[in-house]
Amino acid sequence: MTERPISVTAANVEKDVPVRVYGLGTIEARIVSDLGFEVGAALTHLYADNGDSVVAGQVLARLSSEEQQARVARAEAAVAAAAATLGKAEANEIRARAILTQREATNARQQALVGRSTVSTQAAEESQSDVAVAAADLTVAQSDIEVARSLLSDAKAALQYERVLLDQHELRAPFDGVVVERHAEAGTVVNAGEPIFTLMDPATVWTLAYVDEARAGALAIGQSADVRLRSLPHQVFHGKIARIGIESDRVNEERRVWISCEQCPTQVFLGEQAEVQITVAKLAEALLIPEIAITGFDGDTGRLWIAQDGRAHQVTASFGHRTEDARVELLSELPKGARVIVRPLKGLSEGRLVRVAEGDAS
Repeated sequence: MTERPISVTAANVEKDVPVRVYGLGTIEARIVSDLGFEVGAALTHLYADNGDSVVAGQVLARLSSEEQQARVARAEAAVAAAAATLGKAEANEIRARAILTQREATNARQQALVGRSTVSTQAAEESQSDVAVAAADLTVAQSDIEVARSLLSDAKAALQYERVLLDQHELRAPFDGVVVERHAEAGTVVNAGEPIFTLMDPATVWTLAYVDEARAGALAIGQSADVRLRSLPHQVFHGKIARIGIESDRVNEERRVWISCEQCPTQVFLGEQAEVQITVAKLAEALLIPEIAITGFDGDTGRLWIAQDGRAHQVTASFGHRTEDARVELLSELPKGARVIVRPLKGLSEGRLVRVAEGDAS
């Protein structure tokens, strides 16, 4: 008689509730390379600019190569000289072999004649010595051939090296991609390794999102996600979680999540801000309680007000999934006939008379 019932709003069971996690991040690409020359020289030609699409093997820039071309010509001359030396050594070997054959035949005749006392023993010995000298000359000629072949191989290797250096005066695209930035202009003297272009592979575009650690526990590889770009707020692009960072940001207490692109925008701008909503679960039926209605909520348990038999009571309950609109799934069983009060009002106390008013509990 002394208290009027307080009108309260109660939560209702909802069906097919998607549970989403919000993240904020930027558009990135997995393959982004800074391209530069392996040698240093003056930059003479540039064949690509920001935003240009290039194919693997396409020439992007050239360096001044007159000095290297001269070195290649010198190496080619060295190869020709080594080849000529080898030819001369081979000719000497043929000549030495012929002399040896001739002297062996002469020696055979001399040895036959000395047996019949037609020639002197001294002449026969000299003939035998001539054979030994000719054999030694043949061995020397064969050794000269091996030396000449080694010199020719060395000259060819030096020529190959100079040609490789000459090829390095051209900068080619290592993969199909898009030029993100051009860092130098013609006439600049660049050093080895200095970036000339930044190239990205558009097939590897993804979104790097930062998710609050308190909401990141349900994340898993393969979960679907919706990405909304700052420049295209009215379009939603779909993707899936491709990677979850194993190291969180220690300062912001956020987890890094990479979203692969299944439906990509036509034009990509690296670094553009993106909003991500990741669907981590879908609840067939759920009683969702606003976090503001939970006292002492620690992410797992808390106390809430219920209406039972026309009176208010505070009970301890456990909770599950959290939605992006700051509501939590109630896991605990309620007493029979009890309803959860979602908007605690001033003056609400244990045992206070309440009247449940049906309405929007979200």
